[in-house]
Amino acid sequence: MAVKSKNTWVLIVLVCAGIVIGGLIGQLASQVSWLSWLSYGGQFGLTEPFVLDLNVIKLTLGFVININMASIVGIAIALFIYRWI
Repeated sequence: MAVKSKNTWVLIVLVCAGIVIGGLIGQLASQVSWLSWLSYGGQFGLTEPFVLDLNVIKLTLGFVININMASIVGIAIALFIYRWI
């Protein structure tokens, strides 16, 4: 009996797609009064960029994640689809 192996890249792509589509739906739902709960969320990360100046090279790093309820629902749907595949 062959074992069906799942690719990790498929999981990463599905979760990223769930986050992006969920974030978009959350922004669109903020304009509808009875769906405004989907836009509730927070932001975390480096809001001010981290700058490393070595005189020869200057490196600027910044990373911010905006997550809302619709993104969490999108992640859950992506995980369900991954298990279904």
